Amino acid sequence: MTVSADLQSRQKAAVAGGVGTRGIFAHKALNAELWDVDGRRFVDFAAGIAVNNTGHRHPAVMRAVAEQAEHFTHTCFHVAPYEGYVRLAERLNAMAPTGAENRTMLVTTGAEAVENAVKIARAHTGRAGVIAFSGAFHGRTMLGMALTGKVMPYKKNFGPFPADIYHAPFPNPYLGFSTEEAIDGLERLFAADVDPERIAAFIVEPVQGEGGFNVAPKEFLVHLRAVADKYGIVLIADEIQAGMARTGRMFGFEHAGVKPDMITMAKGLAGGFPLSAVTGKAEIMNAAHPGGLGGTYAGNPLSVAAANAVLDVIDDEKLCERAAEVGRRITERLSAIASRQGMEHIGDVRGPGAMVAFELVEDRQTKTAAPALTARIVAEAEARGLILLSCGTRFNVIRLLPPLTIEWEVLEEGLTILEASIEAAFSDAPASAAA
Repeated sequence: MTVSADLQSRQKAAVAGGVGTRGIFAHKALNAELWDVDGRRFVDFAAGIAVNNTGHRHPAVMRAVAEQAEHFTHTCFHVAPYEGYVRLAERLNAMAPTGAENRTMLVTTGAEAVENAVKIARAHTGRAGVIAFSGAFHGRTMLGMALTGKVMPYKKNFGPFPADIYHAPFPNPYLGFSTEEAIDGLERLFAADVDPERIAAFIVEPVQGEGGFNVAPKEFLVHLRAVADKYGIVLIADEIQAGMARTGRMFGFEHAGVKPDMITMAKGLAGGFPLSAVTGKAEIMNAAHPGGLGGTYAGNPLSVAAANAVLDVIDDEKLCERAAEVGRRITERLSAIASRQGMEHIGDVRGPGAMVAFELVEDRQTKTAAPALTARIVAEAEARGLILLSCGTRFNVIRLLPPLTIEWEVLEEGLTILEASIEAAFSDAPASAAA
């Protein structure tokens, strides 16, 4: 029996069945490479779900954490605050593109950031309603699930959910659902279900993560900004997956030139250490009463030290520019594959910067989803030494999220494995799925 097989058996006996996992038990990792407990090496195109934007165990991040650990690991910021938290808040305030003076609070997970952003928006506006969008993912807490626009696996059997949460349609040009139709859907929501003057906030991802890497069109975000201004609604940018240089800009909203009122961050913020943040306009962020925000582990000192180091690495190694180049290489390779005869199951290649995905379909005319084919590609890649992630409300999108620091030769190796995996999976496709 392999070590992995033994661990799988132990996991089944010890871990709740609802905790979904893969068969890769990690032993060590460095930058864009990961080795499992049986010594198998993998090229990592998942980066812990866009967490390790600076790679596994970046030396600057590890050094900062080690230095902080020599001083203290926890005091609780509410009990004995520390300079690192204040410094990180100052830096996030300076870079957040709200167009105003900002304030920041730190917590631990993306879901916590979302929950606190909603709390703050409600305190600022005196309203309760929140509008999220179809295909969105905002976390696994009760409020996070209510905001999420995807039932499986996140919401099934877990209701009822909090009230005053509404969903409007999100544009999907590939499937023929335009920005104009999404805007019309929002207006229908206002006409039929909720007065816009009861809405505290919009929360929207500039690029939907779990939803399938659907990019919010500039015109759509511009419209949301205008509606928010008209009715006094807080516009929250959920940058948890798209942020921290992943799209070629520090924040995904910057591509549209739209200024949000608040930004939620997590994932790539602290280079693999648990940390999240809410940054927004001071007049909004200061609406909550003293003591109303925070948590025992909010802004953990080790994670804060890691985050300050991550911001240094993004700047020093020009990771926004590098993300754009990583994405260009991935997109060119995928587009070349998709253009070949026999590759018609690749229906679309999309995404900004190093946040790239491709959608699998039965044929390009009907665009019927091909989730089984998607799963075969992911499994084939894993067998060949490449870690991939699927996503999408139709379970037919493969997302590529390598570290932004990935060595060029490792990136090419991973893309070569990906191409071979696609070819192998397509060759096994049933005749009925032929394009």
